[in-house]
Amino acid sequence: MGLYLNNVVTLEFNAGQCIGCGRCVEVCPHAVFTMVDAKLSVHDRDACMECGACAKNCPVQAITVEAGVGCAQAIFNSWRTGKLECDCDASCCGGAKKEKE
Repeated sequence: MGLYLNNVVTLEFNAGQCIGCGRCVEVCPHAVFTMVDAKLSVHDRDACMECGACAKNCPVQAITVEAGVGCAQAIFNSWRTGKLECDCDASCCGGAKKEKE
């Protein structure tokens, strides 16, 4: 997976709240999380595309992310509009820079 931007992801993880169920590892499309000795570790925070799957599947709300602000939102919008527009250079969306009006 590619790196989008350094240190701008809205992903937050509360280790004290985590029960180590691993659901976030299962649903994350970019392998942001890993399990180490039955404890969750944020392996690559900057790889997060802010889709929100981890937060929605966390049974104890140990993960928060502002879904709909990253590349994932651009991809979802393209399904609705038929046009892929994104402000990044990431490979997940083809690096389709948003057209300036």
